[in-house]
Amino acid sequence: MTATAVPPNIVPPRAVWHALLWIFPVTVLWTALIYWQPIVHASGVPTTAVRLMTHVVIAIGLWLGLEGTDLTSGQRRAIWLAVMIPYTLWFAVAWNAAIKGAFRTNASPLPLLPLAIFLPVIIGAPLLLLSKRLGQVLDAMPVTWLVALQLYRVFGSAFLAAGLHGTLPGVFAVPAGIGDMLTGLLAVPAAITAATATAQGRKAAIAWNIFGLADFAVAATLGMMTSPGPLQLIYPHVPSIGDSGYANVLTPAFVVPSSILLHALSLRQLRRRSRVEALGRGA
Repeated sequence: MTATAVPPNIVPPRAVWHALLWIFPVTVLWTALIYWQPIVHASGVPTTAVRLMTHVVIAIGLWLGLEGTDLTSGQRRAIWLAVMIPYTLWFAVAWNAAIKGAFRTNASPLPLLPLAIFLPVIIGAPLLLLSKRLGQVLDAMPVTWLVALQLYRVFGSAFLAAGLHGTLPGVFAVPAGIGDMLTGLLAVPAAITAATATAQGRKAAIAWNIFGLADFAVAATLGMMTSPGPLQLIYPHVPSIGDSGYANVLTPAFVVPSSILLHALSLRQLRRRSRVEALGRGA
């Protein structure tokens, strides 16, 4: 009897869950460390390292995606700069403002932290989702990249540790931390599943994106409900996220809108792949 060959685009389910064998213990150890020694996270060193690493990965990934298109070298360079220059400036402004405490509740008459969360999404989402050039990049880029990249979300466990430690309101920090941890933990398994290039793989990646966006919706709602302002409904006995320091506040000020835009791009890419497959079947 001859063995039946396994199609190369099929990833065994065991490989999906084996990805958790190294992600899960690392996440648990990191959470335990920052709960036991909160000064590690408060120093801002882990936050800075992860943000810089993510920025570099996005820059390299975008360039590699452009390399896979039929654009000229000049067009690729122009698109890369058109994305990375504003993204880098935004990162620098948010980072500087977070260090200087500009996002604290009473630092300005304007609601700077909510603006930092929602304004980049309101401006960036239409530009990214309607760009034909960026659509070409998404077509050339593996669907796994935009999913697996958000592995960095496991570092959101810092909110869980802060909530359990009593340095942030638990009603906000615990759900936000758990949601971020789960999104990050499931990013690699979802990417592996999406790599099968099957309808089921795409559905799993879409479900993961929706879960990641729902996590932000819950966190943002609870953050506003526990922070001083017109939407405050809960009055905690500890400082809210709006009154938090650099390491914590940079997450809503920069990481959240960046991640929302990555989710939007991933969903656009998955939708384009489904449309191409449907057209192929119709032909």
